[in-house]
Amino acid sequence: MTKYKLVPALIAALALAACGDGLPPDKTVDRGTDRKDLSQLQAGIWVDPNGCDHWIIDDGVEGYLSARLDKYGKPVCSGVAEPTRTAGDFKGGSRIRDPN
Repeated sequence: MTKYKLVPALIAALALAACGDGLPPDKTVDRGTDRKDLSQLQAGIWVDPNGCDHWIIDDGVEGYLSARLDKYGKPVCSGVAEPTRTAGDFKGGSRIRDPN
Protein backbone atom coordinates (compact mmCIF):
# COMPACT_ATOMS: atom_id res chain seq x y z
CA MET A 1 0.00 0.00 0.00
CA THR A 2 2.83 2.44 0.74
CA LYS A 3 4.09 2.15 -2.83
CA TYR A 4 0.75 3.48 -4.07
CA LYS A 5 1.01 6.47 -1.74
CA LEU A 6 4.62 7.19 -2.62
CA VAL A 7 4.08 7.45 -6.38
CA PRO A 8 1.54 10.37 -6.25
CA ALA A 9 3.72 12.19 -3.72
CA LEU A 10 6.77 11.82 -5.98
CA ILE A 11 4.81 13.06 -9.01
CA ALA A 12 3.55 16.08 -7.05
CA ALA A 13 7.08 16.91 -5.88
CA LEU A 14 8.46 16.75 -9.42
CA ALA A 15 5.61 18.89 -10.76
CA LEU A 16 6.28 21.59 -8.14
CA ALA A 17 10.01 21.50 -8.79
CA ALA A 18 9.35 22.32 -12.45
CA CYS A 19 7.45 25.51 -11.56
CA GLY A 20 10.50 27.72 -11.07
CA ASP A 21 13.64 28.21 -13.09
CA GLY A 22 15.81 27.83 -10.00
CA LEU A 23 17.14 31.39 -10.21
CA PRO A 24 16.38 34.13 -7.69
CA PRO A 25 13.95 36.80 -8.96
CA ASP A 26 15.47 39.81 -10.71
CA LYS A 27 14.51 42.71 -8.43
CA THR A 28 15.80 45.31 -10.87
CA VAL A 29 12.80 44.74 -13.15
CA ASP A 30 9.38 46.23 -12.40
CA ARG A 31 6.85 43.51 -13.13
CA GLY A 32 3.87 45.59 -12.04
CA THR A 33 0.91 46.62 -14.09
CA ASP A 34 1.19 50.33 -13.30
CA ARG A 35 3.47 51.38 -16.22
CA LYS A 36 4.43 54.75 -14.69
CA ASP A 37 8.05 55.77 -14.50
CA LEU A 38 9.28 56.31 -10.93
CA SER A 39 10.39 59.83 -11.86
CA GLN A 40 6.71 60.72 -12.31
CA LEU A 41 5.70 59.55 -8.83
CA GLN A 42 5.67 61.57 -5.61
CA ALA A 43 7.98 60.38 -2.84
CA GLY A 44 7.84 60.88 0.91
CA ILE A 45 10.37 60.12 3.62
CA TRP A 46 10.05 57.33 6.18
CA VAL A 47 12.35 57.57 9.21
CA ASP A 48 13.63 54.21 10.46
CA PRO A 49 13.99 53.36 14.19
CA ASN A 50 17.60 54.61 14.09
CA GLY A 51 16.47 58.04 12.84
CA CYS A 52 17.73 57.70 9.25
CA ASP A 53 15.69 58.62 6.18
CA HIS A 54 14.32 56.35 3.46
CA TRP A 55 12.52 57.40 0.26
CA ILE A 56 9.06 55.84 0.11
CA ILE A 57 6.48 55.75 -2.70
CA ASP A 58 3.12 54.00 -2.71
CA ASP A 59 1.44 54.08 -6.11
CA GLY A 60 -1.54 51.98 -5.06
CA VAL A 61 -0.32 48.86 -6.84
CA GLU A 62 3.24 48.57 -5.59
CA GLY A 63 5.36 50.21 -2.95
CA TYR A 64 8.95 51.35 -3.19
CA LEU A 65 11.44 51.98 -0.39
CA SER A 66 15.05 53.04 -0.74
CA ALA A 67 17.60 54.37 1.73
CA ARG A 68 18.26 58.10 1.39
CA LEU A 69 22.01 58.49 0.90
CA ASP A 70 24.31 61.48 0.59
CA LYS A 71 26.74 61.87 -2.31
CA TYR A 72 29.31 59.74 -0.43
CA GLY A 73 26.88 56.85 0.06
CA LYS A 74 26.30 57.49 3.77
CA PRO A 75 22.77 57.42 5.23
CA VAL A 76 20.97 60.75 5.65
CA CYS A 77 19.49 61.20 9.14
CA SER A 78 17.82 64.59 8.82
CA GLY A 79 15.35 64.48 11.71
CA VAL A 80 12.49 65.45 9.38
CA ALA A 81 10.13 63.24 11.42
CA GLU A 82 10.12 61.08 14.54
CA PRO A 83 11.50 57.53 14.19
CA THR A 84 9.05 55.09 12.50
CA ARG A 85 7.02 58.03 11.11
CA THR A 86 6.67 59.42 7.60
CA ALA A 87 6.83 62.91 6.15
CA GLY A 88 5.31 63.91 2.83
CA ASP A 89 2.49 62.63 0.67
CA PHE A 90 4.05 59.31 -0.32
CA LYS A 91 0.61 57.80 -1.01
CA GLY A 92 0.25 60.48 -3.63
CA GLY A 93 2.48 58.34 -5.82
CA SER A 94 -0.59 57.18 -7.67
CA ARG A 95 -1.06 60.75 -8.89
CA ILE A 96 1.32 61.96 -11.56
CA ARG A 97 3.38 64.88 -10.32
CA ASP A 98 3.22 68.13 -12.27
CA PRO A 99 6.80 68.85 -13.47
CA ASN A 100 6.21 72.65 -13.34
